[in-house]
Amino acid sequence: MPLPDSQIRECLIATGEFISKRRPPFDIRDKLDYRADINGQEVTIISVRPAFSDPGRKTDHPIAKARWVGTRKVWRLYWMRADMKWHSYEPLPESPRIATLLEEVDRDPHCCFFG
Repeated sequence: MPLPDSQIRECLIATGEFISKRRPPFDIRDKLDYRADINGQEVTIISVRPAFSDPGRKTDHPIAKARWVGTRKVWRLYWMRADMKWHSYEPLPESPRIATLLEEVDRDPHCCFFG
C-alpha cells in the first residue's frame, strides 16, 4: 500500500532537510554522500561511499529506516545492527511525524546511526 499524499509531501520535505543538513561539501561528495530512498511505505536513509576493493564503484550503506503504519497513523524508526538486520529504535520507536524521527537520527544520542 503506497503512502498517502500528505505523508509523501511530509517525507520529501523532512528527508530533503535532513540530507541538506548532513551532506558534506561538494568537493568530497565523491567520497561520502547521503540520499533518501522512498519505497512503498518505507523511507531509508543511505550513505554512499566508494567500495573498499574498487574505489571506482559506489556502495550503499543503510543508516536508518522509517516505516509508515497506516492503521495507527505513525512512523516507526529502525536502525541496522551489526547482524545486518533492522531493529526497532527503542529510545524513540515511533512518532506521528517523520521529521521527529529524522531529528533523532541526526542527533544520534546513542550512536546507533552514525557510530
